[in-house]
Amino acid sequence: MQSGTGRQYRKYQMPITTRQAKAARALLAWSQEDLARASGVSIPTVKRLEAEDGPFGGRVDTAAKLQTALEAAGVIFIDQNGEGPGVRLRKSGAAE
Repeated sequence: MQSGTGRQYRKYQMPITTRQAKAARALLAWSQEDLARASGVSIPTVKRLEAEDGPFGGRVDTAAKLQTALEAAGVIFIDQNGEGPGVRLRKSGAAE
C-alpha cells in the first residue's frame, strides 16, 4: 500500500476498464465529480480517463486511487472469467 493524498491505495494486478468504472459509478449513482472528490483525482482527469474505451490509461497510481475509492463505497470488481470483466455491489453489512 502507498499513501497518496492521505488515502491508502494499492497498485492493482488487474487494471479496471473504463466500462467497469462507469458501471461502478452507475451502481453508486455517482457523477464523475463524486468519483473525483472521493478519490482525490481531478475532475478533468476522471473525464479524460473515462473518455477512452479499454483499460484505464494514465498513471497506475491514479487508476489505483479511483479503484480504491469505488471499492471503499462498496463496489466489487470482477476480473475476466470467461464471461468478461464486471462489477457488483457488496452486500450491506458484509465483512471485508
